[in-house]
Amino acid sequence: MTQMVGSSSSSSSWRNPSAENQQKYNLVELPESFVPTKEEEDLLQAYESLRNYEKEAARVKEQAAKAKLATADLKYKQSIATEEVNEDVIEPIEQKVKAKKRKKRPVGAPHEGDNHDENISDEYESEHEEQSRHEKREAKLAEMREELEEAKQTKEAAEEAMRAQLLQEQEAADIESGPSLKRKKMEEPLDKSALLAHLDKHTTPPHEFSKDLEIKSWEGKVLFPDSPNVSSWSPQSNASHPNEGALTLELPDFDISQAHHGQGNNTLAIKFTSPTDAKRFSLNIAGPDHADFYSVLFHFNPRALERGGQVVMNDKKEGNWGQGLNIPLSQLPLIFGQEACTLVIQINGNGFDVFLEGEHCARLQHRQPLPDGKCSLYLQFPSTDDYGSPESWTVYRVWWGNKKPMAKADPSGVPGVAAKHLLHPRKLFISGLSRIATQAEVDERRAELERAFRKYGGNHGAIAIVPKDKAYAFIELDTERQADLALQEMQDKYRLNRARLSRHEALQEERAAAEAAANDGQKKESSDWD
Repeated sequence: MTQMVGSSSSSSSWRNPSAENQQKYNLVELPESFVPTKEEEDLLQAYESLRNYEKEAARVKEQAAKAKLATADLKYKQSIATEEVNEDVIEPIEQKVKAKKRKKRPVGAPHEGDNHDENISDEYESEHEEQSRHEKREAKLAEMREELEEAKQTKEAAEEAMRAQLLQEQEAADIESGPSLKRKKMEEPLDKSALLAHLDKHTTPPHEFSKDLEIKSWEGKVLFPDSPNVSSWSPQSNASHPNEGALTLELPDFDISQAHHGQGNNTLAIKFTSPTDAKRFSLNIAGPDHADFYSVLFHFNPRALERGGQVVMNDKKEGNWGQGLNIPLSQLPLIFGQEACTLVIQINGNGFDVFLEGEHCARLQHRQPLPDGKCSLYLQFPSTDDYGSPESWTVYRVWWGNKKPMAKADPSGVPGVAAKHLLHPRKLFISGLSRIATQAEVDERRAELERAFRKYGGNHGAIAIVPKDKAYAFIELDTERQADLALQEMQDKYRLNRARLSRHEALQEERAAAEAAANDGQKKESSDWD
């Protein structure tokens, strides 16, 4: 449903729309307890002022049209009257001139005693020619009068039609209680002189996410603000260390095995603003055992004045920062001094993908193994840096949920994306499958693949990973040898390739190798002691 604003009358308003507008615009009445925000109040006042301006403009336009019609009608009547006066004055003068010509003797006329019959004949012919010319002139004048009368009738009909159209538009504007916005076709050019030309139709309120981001409420949850009385958060100005007055939020139900395939909670969206004179701000994402963010999986820190402006991304392990990934601010969308910015962080098997205003800006690959299975991550907005320097920004909204992967299939060229990909020793990539959309189809395909590759899965069987709405799948087998056999024997049935090792899986392999090496060293030391 859409709630529109409009008339200032008591019978129909934005809070209580009339029955006609409810049916026309598909509106619903707001509850009495509804209290609009300041931005919404400003927008309502702008709509009301805009409607009054347009009604006044329509009225002035109608008056100008009526005045123009009256002026044209007056000019026409004056021209007709002038023509009639000219005819009344000129015609008697012409008759007198003709009479004088008849009485005057023409040059070379005969003297007295000439033939009287010849004079009578000449006079008769002269009068006949004058009468013929007079009839032709009268016929031409009559024809011109008919053309003028026809043009006059056509003009009056056009003026009457225009007058009726203007009156009809004015009545419609008075009756309508919705916003008096001009309904233009998409292909029509925008009238730069209109008031609407000064309004940005793509402007999104600071506390809301843009529709272009396609954040769906049923696929996630707004974590902040969590109360109607809270609209934003900013760091404490007198804080002395990062955790003093910091905002900490739980990111529940995270599972790296699902997030790697674009499923489950994998996306964090933050709407914020940072003033022009701000020097820095930051956020941290940590695992369950972060010990007051003594260990951090992901650190995002824009710095306006350091080295010409840069964004630093890093991790922290037991209080020690790793090697930072530095990206110049000149390569990113504007962050400082904007009315509002949108930061999106997507977590997958390769790392943390960072998007600013929809642009893929960087990726921080996983440097620490993420917890296995479903768990909660934790988001922190610290008040200062590690040295007590204040942070300056305002957070309006935080959303956590599922969103389709925003990164391109080939993210090469994005800062932080590794050029090399290791191959998984036991996992195969199956491509060329039909695209599936429902959970029932996912379960059916998983059962089909696990049944087809069962003999290569050892005692526990093959494990199929089937993403929804994709045309590919993964199958994890028992050993590298079994994977080689499946590649040779199942190529005629499926399109198979070695799967790439994600950064998270590579870290797990490194950790397992390190633990194995440590265990071997302990065993060797024990045997030497014996």
